[in-house]
Amino acid sequence: MARTKDFDEAEVLNKAVCIFWHKGYNGTSMQDLVDGLGISRSSLYDTFGDKHALYIMALDSYQKAGDIQMCNIISNAVSAKEAIKKLLELTMRDMLNDEQRKGCFMVNAEIELAAHDAEVNDMICRNEQQFENAVLSAIKKGQESGEIHSSKNALALARFISNTVKGMQVSAKATADKAFFADIIKTTLSVLD
Repeated sequence: MARTKDFDEAEVLNKAVCIFWHKGYNGTSMQDLVDGLGISRSSLYDTFGDKHALYIMALDSYQKAGDIQMCNIISNAVSAKEAIKKLLELTMRDMLNDEQRKGCFMVNAEIELAAHDAEVNDMICRNEQQFENAVLSAIKKGQESGEIHSSKNALALARFISNTVKGMQVSAKATADKAFFADIIKTTLSVLD
């Protein structure tokens, strides 16, 4: 008869996100995971597989939570410019509210592992494409409504905004200056005029 688990898998996965996000993949040992997750090594392996499999699950969980936030912002915004402004402001708020200055978990994964880990690289590319597509969709709606001039290259704008968000997430590891990020947001939004 199979033993029932005496822990909540979702809760443990959330803890894993925090550990990997704080320490990085290479900086996290199996002992860090056992201690931080509060489960035995055998339970960790039985439930989540090895360290890499758990890391992939943690990245996936983080990415899905981000997708939900992004979709809510875009679908609830009254205009394309407001949607993009709210996405930029969310990025700023998330970064400024992080006292540990961890940056973005996905960007950290890209910097640390994407060049050497095909699975992580594929996840990063999919995540970036989803974000770019969401911004592109908002821009195209703005062009259809006349809010954003139709002569502007929608794809180029979406790529610029996506890259700006990533730059903000990297910069947040070194600075918590709200005025710095506010200037970036203001300048980024000006390209939509």
